[in-house]
Amino acid sequence: MVKKYTCPNGVRILVEKLPYVRSVSMGIWVNVGSGNESPEENGLTHFIEHMLFKGTYSRTAKEIAESFDRIGGQLNAFTSKENTCYYAVTLDHHAEEAITILADMFFHSKFTDADIEKERQVIFEEMAMVEDTPDDDVDERLWNTMYPNHPIGAPILGTEETLETFTKEKIESYMYENYTPDKVVISVAGNVSDDLVNKIISLFDQFQNKSHHSKVLKAPPVFRAGNIEKESNTEQSHIAIGFEGLTVKDPDLVSLLVVNNILGDTTSSRLFQQIREEQALAYSIFSYYSAYEHAGAFMIYGGTSPEKLTVLEETILKITEKMVKDGVSPIEIQYAKEQLESNLLLGLETSNDFMNRNAKNELLYGEEKTVEQTLKELYAVDEESVNRVIQRLLTKPFARSVIQPAKGI
Repeated sequence: MVKKYTCPNGVRILVEKLPYVRSVSMGIWVNVGSGNESPEENGLTHFIEHMLFKGTYSRTAKEIAESFDRIGGQLNAFTSKENTCYYAVTLDHHAEEAITILADMFFHSKFTDADIEKERQVIFEEMAMVEDTPDDDVDERLWNTMYPNHPIGAPILGTEETLETFTKEKIESYMYENYTPDKVVISVAGNVSDDLVNKIISLFDQFQNKSHHSKVLKAPPVFRAGNIEKESNTEQSHIAIGFEGLTVKDPDLVSLLVVNNILGDTTSSRLFQQIREEQALAYSIFSYYSAYEHAGAFMIYGGTSPEKLTVLEETILKITEKMVKDGVSPIEIQYAKEQLESNLLLGLETSNDFMNRNAKNELLYGEEKTVEQTLKELYAVDEESVNRVIQRLLTKPFARSVIQPAKGI
């Protein structure tokens, strides 16, 4: 059971006690991501995430790292299109020290010019790493094709051009506008003591930066069917096909999970069996989805030899067309639901799993969504709802992103 505390300033604190574990996972979640940036700010949310690790007025970056290594803890962060999270996992008797350091990073980071320039170079290397990972690169380009001229389709890392413009003033201005108490959720799960809860409240109930503007996007993202191709120094050709998906609150989203499972999310799926096992057209072939507050996408990825790309793409489309024409069987739906139930329950084996789930539910729904509620929704999925989703998504025009080996490579 999740206990929720709301500080007078609006910060929400979620606590789930798991007395059977020795760990505590704690995350500071901010309800802002790259999808909330202006074109000039593209990449700034992620840049700030990096900068919070570069030192505070009382701790250097090295001292922060050494503090967690000394206690055997984990410290990390991530930026998505809608949220930013700074989190730590430690043994229960080190949890108060960990949350104290996290709060220091959150409130008192220095943002020196020297650190900003060094981290700029680090993120340039991160961008290069994405370019050298074609399955990531083809996906990023697909998003930009599906949602052009909108932050939801822009790269989370930003571009070299926007990255060059980030300064201490821009960082502090962006945080002043977006890092406000009403957008902050502290999620804690594990062997949590009352002393730890009181410590968290004392650290965050003094946060006084008031809300300055709404997080609502300036205009809703509009899906576009399109095509983008690129040559790169790769051995394989990589293709990603994207259909307009469902938003995270769409009542058909659970049915989409079933469709995804049947089409390409498992080794018994239609894509895997027909493309890899029967025709040997690809080693890597799968479907996947992303669902956000204002947009979504249902995607298929495959990697193959350049001479097989045309056949691979034709086969993918034949499989989706057959799914549209014939639908799916009740036994496929039953197997998919059992697989998804296992995924859900096996994905709640650690305190970190509970911490993440609780925070996401709070940010999306403003309340706890129990595992039992989720399973009830899953088992309500039937043949009619699954085939309705297939018709909603797979009959529409799609976007296409391809990376081909450069000529002569």
